Amino acid sequence: MRHVECIRVCAKALDPADSSPKLTRLHSVQPFLFMRKFVFNALTLVAALVFLVQPLLLAGTDSVRMNHSVIPRFTLDQAILTALQRNADIQRARQEIERTKGLYIALRAQVFPRVDATTNIQNTDPHLGSISADSGGGLSGVPTQYSLSIQATQIVFAGGRVISQIRSADFQRDASYYAFRDTIDQVIATVKQQFYQILLNRALVGVQEESIKLLNSQLQDQQNRFEAGTVPRFNVLQAQVALSNQYPILITAQNNYRIAQLQLAKTLGLDFDPARGDGSPLEAVGELVYRPRSMPLAMAIELAKERRPFLKQQKANMLSDAEQVRVARSTYFPQFNITAGEDFRSSPLSENINAVRSGYVFGGTGTWAIWDWGATYGAVKQATAILTQAQITYDDAVRQVELDVQQADSNVKQSAELVKATEESVGQAEEALRLASARLSAGAGTQLEVLDSRVQVTQAQSNRLQALFNYNTSLAGFDRVTAIEVVYSNELDEPRTRGKLKTDAVPTPAPKPAPLELNHAGDRQPVQKTRTTRTSSGK
Repeated sequence: MRHVECIRVCAKALDPADSSPKLTRLHSVQPFLFMRKFVFNALTLVAALVFLVQPLLLAGTDSVRMNHSVIPRFTLDQAILTALQRNADIQRARQEIERTKGLYIALRAQVFPRVDATTNIQNTDPHLGSISADSGGGLSGVPTQYSLSIQATQIVFAGGRVISQIRSADFQRDASYYAFRDTIDQVIATVKQQFYQILLNRALVGVQEESIKLLNSQLQDQQNRFEAGTVPRFNVLQAQVALSNQYPILITAQNNYRIAQLQLAKTLGLDFDPARGDGSPLEAVGELVYRPRSMPLAMAIELAKERRPFLKQQKANMLSDAEQVRVARSTYFPQFNITAGEDFRSSPLSENINAVRSGYVFGGTGTWAIWDWGATYGAVKQATAILTQAQITYDDAVRQVELDVQQADSNVKQSAELVKATEESVGQAEEALRLASARLSAGAGTQLEVLDSRVQVTQAQSNRLQALFNYNTSLAGFDRVTAIEVVYSNELDEPRTRGKLKTDAVPTPAPKPAPLELNHAGDRQPVQKTRTTRTSSGK
C-alpha cells in the first residue's frame, strides 16, 4: 500500500494541472529524481559491459603478449657480425688471450726487483724469565719485541732462464691470438653454412607446398571428371594417394627448416625468448644464388700457407717449445740473487718506541747444482723431444693445409658443375608436366604420366636448390681453408718485423650498430711470393 500511495503522489506531482504549494515542491524535486535514475542506468550498463568483456580480455592476454615478441631478421652479414660479438667459441678464445697475457705479465715481473715487507711481533710471559731472545736473534730484557724489514730482491744471473720464460710466454700469447683468429674463420664458415641451410630448407618447403597445391588441383579435377563419368574412380584414388604421400615430405621439410633456425640461433648466441613460445627464433633474409668464382689451385695453396692462422699457431707453439729447451738448460748454470733493504727492530732494554733501532741489510745468495743425478739432463732431453714433436706437427700441419685447399677446390668445382647441370632440368621437367597434362585433357595420355611428371618436377627443383646450397657452402669452406675472408697484416704476424711496425695502443671503439662489410676477397693476389718451406728436425 505504501508503494501504491507513493506512486499516486508522484503521479499527482507530475500533473501540470495541479498548482498547490505541495505540488510546487514536488516539481522542484523532479530534476533530481531524473538525474539519479540516469546515473543508476549508466552504472548498470557499465557493469554489464565489464562482466561480458572481461573474459575476452583475459583470453587475449597471451596473444597480445605474443605480438610484443618481434622475430629478429638477419641478412648474412648481420648474422656474421652478431656471431662475432656473441658466439661462445669466440668469447672463450678471447679469454684464452687474456690468460696468456696474464702469464706473460707474471713471468716478465721476474726481471724487475721484488720488494717485500716482513713484520714480526713477540710477547713473552714474564714468568719465563726477564731475558729472552729478541726478534733479531739477540737477547732482550723486555717482554715485547717487534721488528719490520723492507727488502728488495733482484735476480742477477739465472743462466738465461728468466729471458727464455718470458719469450716462451710471448710466443704462447701469439699462439692464443692465432687460435682466436682461426676460431673467427671457423665461426664465419659455420654461420654461412647454417644460414644457407635455412635458405635451402625454406625453399624446399616452398617446393613441397607448391607440389601439394598442384596435387590438390589435380585431385579436384579428377573428382569432377569422375562425377561427370569420363574417368574411373581409380584415377581419383591415384590422385588421393599421391597427395597423401606428399604430406609427410612437407612435414619433414618444415621440421628441418625449424631445426636449422634453432641451430643458427645457437651459433649466434641468441637466448630463448619465452614470449615467442614455439615460434621461429629468427628469420633469414636472402636467396640461394650462383656467383661463379675461380682461383688457380697453386695460388690458393700459396695464400693458405701465407695466411692460415692455424699454421701461425703451430709455428708459435714450436718457438715456445724451443724457448723451453733453453729454460731446461739454464739449470746447468749457477743462480745468483742480491738483496738490499732496511730493518727496524725494537730496543732490547726498553719498550719505548723512540728507542727503535734501524739499519740497512745487504747481501747475496748463489746456488749451483753441481751434481743432481741427471735431473737437468732428463729435463733437457724431455724439452728437446717436445720441440721435435712440435716441428713434426708443424710439418704435418703444412701438408694438412695443402690437403684442405685441394679438397675445397675440388668441392667448389664439383658444385659448380652440378649447378650448371641442373640449370635446364627444371624447365624441361615443367615442360614435360605441361605436355602430360595436355595429353590427359585430350584423352591421349594417362594420369600416371601426369603424376610421374609432377614427381620429376619436384625432384628437379630440389636438385637445383641442393646444388646451389652445395656451391655456396663449398665457397664458404674454400674461404676458410685459404683464409681470404678476413685478411691480416703478415708483417705484424712475424716476430722479426713486428717491432718495426709497433704503434701506440689506442682504445678499441665500440661496435657499430650497422653490419660491417666483410672482405669477400676471392680473387685477391697474395701479399708475398715467398714460398713457405717446412721445418727440419735440425732447427
